[in-house]
Amino acid sequence: GERDLDADSYEKLENRFVLQTPISDFFDAKGGVRVDTPEGADRWYGTVGIVGLAPQWFEVDADLFVSETGDGSARLDVEYEGLLTNRLILTPSFEINAAFSEDREIEVGKGISSAEFGLRLSYDLIDRAIVPYVGVAYERKFGDTADFAKHDGEDYEATYIVTGIRLMF
Repeated sequence: GERDLDADSYEKLENRFVLQTPISDFFDAKGGVRVDTPEGADRWYGTVGIVGLAPQWFEVDADLFVSETGDGSARLDVEYEGLLTNRLILTPSFEINAAFSEDREIEVGKGISSAEFGLRLSYDLIDRAIVPYVGVAYERKFGDTADFAKHDGEDYEATYIVTGIRLMF
């Protein structure tokens, strides 16, 4: 989720319920549902994808989404965990989103809609089950998606601080 502290509201909240099953030693297939709230129209999606560990220890997460209105999109997320110590980890990441059709209601244009670069510093606690992190991210919208943002007086690019806790169970 993304929260605007100045406006004291959530900008984007993506919720997923996904089942995952191994398809090889290093990759899993996944499928499920996603719902995006609270800004703009709530949108439900069916999702399928793969997640796993590519050569050279790159973590890859690729997803295809089809919305309740029939609009398709895709996302590719790639991360690399650089161990500074056994528990202190620096993680650069890259995410790119593409839409197969325009959806004006949620202000997403056809083609590559956005990209995000990030850098997180995390520390593994309690058998690596609890991992607090802090970092920075840069996000930029492209094409019609950027035009929609400009038309609404929003920024089409932003740099922000990220913080959170990853829980493994």
